[in-house]
Amino acid sequence: MDTQNFRFLHTMIRVFDLEKSIDFYTRHLGMKVLRRSDYPEGKFTLCFLGYGDENSHTVIELTHNWDQAESYNLGTAFGHLAIGVPDIHGACEAMKSEGVPIPRPPGPMKHGATVIAFIEDPDGYKIELVEKK
Repeated sequence: MDTQNFRFLHTMIRVFDLEKSIDFYTRHLGMKVLRRSDYPEGKFTLCFLGYGDENSHTVIELTHNWDQAESYNLGTAFGHLAIGVPDIHGACEAMKSEGVPIPRPPGPMKHGATVIAFIEDPDGYKIELVEKK
C-alpha cells in the first residue's frame, strides 16, 4: 500500500459544554470555527476548529453529545494536544488573568532546553504550549 498521500486530518475530543469549549479554543488559542453540524437523530453536534483550512491543516473535532449528564472521565491513556506559541510567558499571563488553569507554568522541559507550559481546557484536557520563536 502506498501511504505517501496519507495526511493527519483531525483529533476528536468529547466536550461537556460545547459553547464553553468553543470560546476557550477561539478566544484563548486563536482557533477559528471551520464548520459545525448538528445531528438531531443521533443527538450530537460536531464542531471543527483550527488555524487553517481542513484541506491543508490538521484540526480539532469537538464532539458534544446532547444527553451527556456529567463531565467525561478523561482516563489515563490520552496525553495532550500541543500548540506552538511565539511568546509562552505572555500567552500564559494572558490566560492566567482570564482564569485558565495552568498546572505547569512556562519553563524548560525536563532534560531539555525547549520552553513549555501546560494549560487545561474547560473539560480538563491538557494542552502543551511549546515556545516557537
